[in-house]
Amino acid sequence: MTRNPRMDAPLQGGTAPVQDRASRVLVVDDSRLQRHILKVSLKRWGYEILEAESGCEALEICHETEPDMVISDWMMPGMNGLEFCKAFREMERESYGYFILLTSKSEKQEVALGLDNGADDFLTKPVSAAELRARLNAGERILRMERELTEKNRLINSAFQEIQSLYYSIDSDLIEAKKLQQSLVRERFRDFGAAQVSLMLHPSGHVGGDLVGFFPVNATRIGLFSIDVSGHGISSALMTARLAGYLSSTAPEQNIAIEAVSGGGQRPISPAKVIENLNQLVLNEMDTEHYFTLLLADVDLASGRVRMAQAGHPHPLVQRADGTIEQNGPGGLPVGLLPGASYDEFTVTLQPGDRLMIFSDGITECPDPDGNQLNEDGLESVLHRLSDTRGIALLESMIWKLSDFAGGDGDFPDDVSAVLLEYQGFAK
Repeated sequence: MTRNPRMDAPLQGGTAPVQDRASRVLVVDDSRLQRHILKVSLKRWGYEILEAESGCEALEICHETEPDMVISDWMMPGMNGLEFCKAFREMERESYGYFILLTSKSEKQEVALGLDNGADDFLTKPVSAAELRARLNAGERILRMERELTEKNRLINSAFQEIQSLYYSIDSDLIEAKKLQQSLVRERFRDFGAAQVSLMLHPSGHVGGDLVGFFPVNATRIGLFSIDVSGHGISSALMTARLAGYLSSTAPEQNIAIEAVSGGGQRPISPAKVIENLNQLVLNEMDTEHYFTLLLADVDLASGRVRMAQAGHPHPLVQRADGTIEQNGPGGLPVGLLPGASYDEFTVTLQPGDRLMIFSDGITECPDPDGNQLNEDGLESVLHRLSDTRGIALLESMIWKLSDFAGGDGDFPDDVSAVLLEYQGFAK
């Protein structure tokens, strides 16, 4: 807000306080002579003047035209100045009105009474022109600050409304982005005969950096993967969308984990080799600071043998039919950090009734209200309690258990995702 220098300067002689118009002063006194004396000074200083001979008449004027300042006598017949001041304060106004009481009363108790009823200042009769000018100067400063504050509040409200509009727009876009990201996991469950695969994807916000999936290779082989992109939010979600194309279940010809066999058919590529190729692809073709952890598995449904490679992802978990749990793996470097990184493979063999879970660290690193993480032992405890639960119901129950551990609000600081393979073998 640009200040007018005449507003900032103290009132001197014929200098009037200037805003968009001259300040409007209402003079209220039952004495015509007293009103005339005040009007002479106010006119000389450039004020716009209104006058009333009683409190009731002054109220009518205030309803029609809002004065910036009021100079009112205390002792008047009918409605006195104190009663008028109280009624003036109860009126609805667009801006503040500065109220000066004229009085011959100088006792502290009377002054306090006037302040309690809304008066801003006092002038003792007979009124000194110099003192009146000083009181008006004080009033002008207060009114100017009030106008500046009102303008700043208007600007703040305008900025807030604009930010709120942008927030709603962004929130709407994020809701659509969430739908699109969730659509990357087209199937949450599939029965392959010898095994059932269930998926869980629970972003910590609208969108996240986790991705899980499976893809059939041939009649007896399927691939499983779990990805956790560094960071959270939109950029991580865009990265998962790009990676989903490389491990597509609907376009095998684009899936870098599958190769065609001469004479027809398809076969899986070594998981370690796939991750090495993916590491070079990310470093050479993606201009990003993101990296990601990955566990890729090649499952032989006929034998129950699972060949895996691990790139910084949590160790896979195997729960045997008797309830015992195994967690192990070589670890490995995340994808997209170092060129030429190599990865080791390891295998587990599943028997009918066993199940394999591949999950993101959002599960094991989920904190309770005191900051203690669930960890691998906590996950094992959860799975022991859910040993009789299967498929999607198991994954949903895990979310409930995790929510209880975290404090019960259902919000997690990191994305939570998992792939569950439940093996029973081919019927003989």
